[in-house]
Formats: sequence, structure tokens, C-alpha cells
Amino acid sequence: MRRIARAPWELLKRAFGWLVLFEARNKLLLLPSGVRLRRFEDAETTRLAAVLGRPPYARVATVIATHRRPDALRAAVRSALAQTVADQVVIVVDDGAGLPELPSDPRLFAVSLARNTATAGVVRNVGIRLTRSRYVAFLDDDNLWEPDHLEQALTALDAADGPDAVYTALRRVLPDGTERDILSVPFDRRRAAHEAFLDTNAFVARRSRALHFSRLRRTPEVLPREDWELIRRYARRHRVRHLPRPTVRYLVNPGSFYTAWEGQPRGAGRQGVSGGPGPGPDRPDTP
Repeated sequence: MRRIARAPWELLKRAFGWLVLFEARNKLLLLPSGVRLRRFEDAETTRLAAVLGRPPYARVATVIATHRRPDALRAAVRSALAQTVADQVVIVVDDGAGLPELPSDPRLFAVSLARNTATAGVVRNVGIRLTRSRYVAFLDDDNLWEPDHLEQALTALDAADGPDAVYTALRRVLPDGTERDILSVPFDRRRAAHEAFLDTNAFVARRSRALHFSRLRRTPEVLPREDWELIRRYARRHRVRHLPRPTVRYLVNPGSFYTAWEGQPRGAGRQGVSGGPGPGPDRPDTP
């Protein structure tokens, strides 16, 4: 009887993908919180734009979301500023906890939200909206880039037949610094309906109206994550391409949201900008 009762669900999953179905449920159940957070995001963008004055402008803007990780944040900022692409600005957006002392660099801008939102999408959206650039890249406060991450991405994006966005491979490392594996999956939007192999730490995209994160408040139990939602939605009208070169050092926390990678993307996670499992590849196995 249970198998018969589950048959319609199984058919829907095969037709649309379980991630797509779960996201449709999220939009229905979490809409009220999303509306409130959109209002807060609008107000904070206006307030902080007045603080910054002239919007930071460069060829590419790197958005770093953070919350109470001063040492890791400084390391992430250093890896962003050390890129071989100099024509960039780095904007750090703190989720209401206060900012630590950061390196002195004219390309670096840092702001703090008036209160904690515990919603990574809102924090990143403020960073996107406070900057002006042709391209936008994302780096979480517990991850690092190789020095040529932006160079590799922008070379592909600026090519004559270049896509609108690219994402590189992730070199996933454990807290002790040892390498766990490399996550490298070619882009396939249909496959992404069933498997969550997308992460914005590796994502560099041309700025457009579609380049914004979901404002839904996603607790650790809410799947899929913001990364998956953004990239799959962006790919609806934009070309996305995978670059197999690993240019991101991605921290995997085994005590958080993590399962092993064994040839198929089975997920990863770590403590994110708001204290829970942060944005990252989700489990593609059916919940």
C-alpha cells in the first residue's frame, strides 16, 4: 500500500526532479518570510548606499557574505584581493554581527546589516545591489580562491563565443587542511533538477536582472539551497558553462551537512554565513 501511495510522488520526481518540487513547496510555505526579507533588503540597500556614497565600480565585483568568523573572513578577503585580475572591487557584507578589522585596500568595501537576517540570500543580494560591475563573483567567508580564479572565469566569459556565466571545479578540503576530493560536474540544467552540484563560490556571472538570490529563509532542513536556486534560475535565459579546473578551496565540515563524494555529486556543506549549514552542493539522493 505504501508503495502504491508513493507512486504519484515518484512519477512527479521523475518528470520534474525532486529539487524542483521541493523548491515549489518552499516558495509556497516560506513566501511570507520572503516578502518581509525583501522589504528589509530594500531598506538596507538604500541605507548602506548612502553610507558608501558612490557605488563601487570595477570590471568584476566580488561579494563576500560573513557572520562572526573574523579570522576566516580575513583569509577569504586576502585570497580575493590577491587575484591576478586587479580590476575588481571586493564588498564584504556582514549579517548584523559587526565587522572585524580588515586589510587596508582601496578595492575593499565593508558594510554591516542593521540586524541579523540568518538568510544568506539577502546578505549577498545587498552586496550585489551596492556594486556596479559587468560581472559578479561570490566567495563565502570560510572558503578561498586560487590566485587565477577570476582570470580563468573572465577569460571564458570574454571570449567571442563566451557564455553568460561559468563555474569552476571545487577542491574540497577538510578542517585539518587535507584534500577530500574535487567536485567537477559539467552543467546540465535537466540534471540539476535531480542533483545539486552547483555552488556559487565557483560561480562568476554577467550582471543581469536575474542575478539575485532567493530571499526565502532556509533553515538547515530546507532544500534546495540558495546556490542551486540561483544558478538553475539564471540558466533559464542565460548560458552557463563549467570550467573543470579547480580554483576554489571549499571547506567541508563533516559535523555539518556533509556526505562523501564518490564519483557522483552526493553533497557537502559547512557552517554558513548565518550559523547553520551554509550554501553549498546539496544531497542529490532523494530525501
